Amino acid sequence: MSGARPGLLGRVWRDRRSRIGGALVGVFVLGAIAGPLLLGRAPIELADVVARRFMAPLARTPDGVLHLLGTDRFGRDVLARLLLGARISLAVGVLAALASTLAGIAVGAVAGYAGGASDRAIVAVTDAALAIPRVPFLLLLVALVEPGAVMTVVALGVTGWMTVARLVRSEVRAARSRPFVEAAHALGLRPRRVLVRHVLPNALTPALVAAALGVGSAIMLEAGLSFLGLGVQPPTPSWGNMIASGRDALMIAPWVALAPSLAVALVVLGFSLLADALESAIAAEVAG
Repeated sequence: MSGARPGLLGRVWRDRRSRIGGALVGVFVLGAIAGPLLLGRAPIELADVVARRFMAPLARTPDGVLHLLGTDRFGRDVLARLLLGARISLAVGVLAALASTLAGIAVGAVAGYAGGASDRAIVAVTDAALAIPRVPFLLLLVALVEPGAVMTVVALGVTGWMTVARLVRSEVRAARSRPFVEAAHALGLRPRRVLVRHVLPNALTPALVAAALGVGSAIMLEAGLSFLGLGVQPPTPSWGNMIASGRDALMIAPWVALAPSLAVALVVLGFSLLADALESAIAAEVAG
């Protein structure tokens, strides 16, 4: 029917921000999956340094190979490394956001549903964790252990759950007093089942928005850690260590640092647009 109200996904799709954000994220996801396979170049192994180093974008090597984004100081193709680095940066961002979101949902659900002393204790721990500046704590955490992709995911997940926990706790506290929850209790259902089956599905919408924003934030933080040498380690490319490797050549080869910098900016913008569209769609769904 033409007059039927669109569902949540329909509202999100009709929002131009979601289409722009989805296109930005989709381009990099597809590039990360298929790009290194299609290019067929070795982005990690060193090439002929003297003949290929700091070649400008669109330049060709003597053997006819085209480098769309040029080469770095070691003669490695910047585009190939950019797309392979997208695998690392996107994977770290998504996994870190997923870990922090799941942890925040679990903590917030327990606090909001249990109430009483348990709620007060969890809120106190959450507030104390929020009071710690995230970036200095991240630097301290990753500096104490051997840096790498796995440690970066763990560090970002450990330091990113608090906001989600507060959002979910608030929604669970509001949902547990609704008539359908009281009816479930009257039927003799176990508290765990009531929480999982009836309360949480009605309290997760803010967590979805926070998760979308969290991916962009995690990608940006991972790039910062890798830039400082505390994240993904060379020669494995990530956008952060690619920016770091090109900072000393900004005057003679700006494309080496500019390409991954633009990639970080565009992906973070894409996830932010998706989160804004989702938030607007949820608000419209609740209001309408």
